[in-house]
Amino acid sequence: MNKSLNVQKNLIIFGIPLSIIGIMVLITKLPAFNANPSSLSTGITFDLLLTVPLIYFLLIRKTNIPKTTVVPLLIIGVIICSLILPAENQYYLNLFKTWVLPIVELSILSFVIFNVRKALKKYKEKKTETIDFFTTLKSTCYEILPKVAVIPVVTEIAVFYYGFIHWGKVKLRDNEFTYHKDSGTVTLLIAIIFIVAIETVTIHILLAKWDITVAWILTFLSIYSGIQIFGFIKSMFKRPISIENNKLFLRYGIMNETTIDLSDIDCVEISSKDIELNNETRKLSFLGELESHNVVIRLKKENTLIGLYGIKRKYKNLVLYVDKKNEFKKQIKSHLQPCITAITEDSTTFESTRNC
Repeated sequence: MNKSLNVQKNLIIFGIPLSIIGIMVLITKLPAFNANPSSLSTGITFDLLLTVPLIYFLLIRKTNIPKTTVVPLLIIGVIICSLILPAENQYYLNLFKTWVLPIVELSILSFVIFNVRKALKKYKEKKTETIDFFTTLKSTCYEILPKVAVIPVVTEIAVFYYGFIHWGKVKLRDNEFTYHKDSGTVTLLIAIIFIVAIETVTIHILLAKWDITVAWILTFLSIYSGIQIFGFIKSMFKRPISIENNKLFLRYGIMNETTIDLSDIDCVEISSKDIELNNETRKLSFLGELESHNVVIRLKKENTLIGLYGIKRKYKNLVLYVDKKNEFKKQIKSHLQPCITAITEDSTTFESTRNC
């Protein structure tokens, strides 16, 4: 019964705005629109940019749907107006794009930052676990943004935050471990940035002789890629692996992460031997075979590795690099109680000493 009511409620909430949008599109196809395009274009613009978002807001204001979902609807209205209205009749649309849309975007960004700061403050007050900006940002955005928009927004904010805002040195606690100092990954990524920069200059010069617009588009994409890689590198310094609250938080910057219940760990290997990667065995590093490893974690049951833009992959064995591997294995071993798996170095088989 409740499920049926929820379906009907959702049909009303989303059906009414979509119906109005459909009617506006239909009007532009009628002969009457061609007879009087100027005044009808103005009416359609105001309906799609003001009436539809307002009606949608009134429909969701007493529901659990985030109020910020009005913004995507607003952007959809802008896109539809741009597509269906003649260019010469987009005066009010252009005014909206120039003056209103940037203010809306800045307001949403400010709202997200405010809530993230508030959440971080709560973490500091509780002091029950490590304060992680990326995790806090995700949980905050899931509360105020549509689910489909969360991961792209979080990724872009995180790249900028780690790349250009967070410069302070992270003081490691006893339960935290780095993974970037000796692996060679940072050197490889910096080399990629330099290669991209050199290639961008060369390609820009060549393309400019053919089409300057295409040249600048590709140059912008290359610069943007370089900024993202720089943000990825910086995030590796700021997001260490940690063991706390009976969980193992494995992070590879903002590129990959997974959380493992310590009770789910079957055994841990200290090994640098080659290992076949497949659907059951994966690497924490997004570079795969390009990065070495020195630790293999085998689980009792399947877990999920979350990558860039929320891409999820299942695994049962996870391969990774930890700078202080011996200290890491000792802490894992000390937490594996009452079932403790003895860990032997440089071996692919283990002797289990379970006290169950």
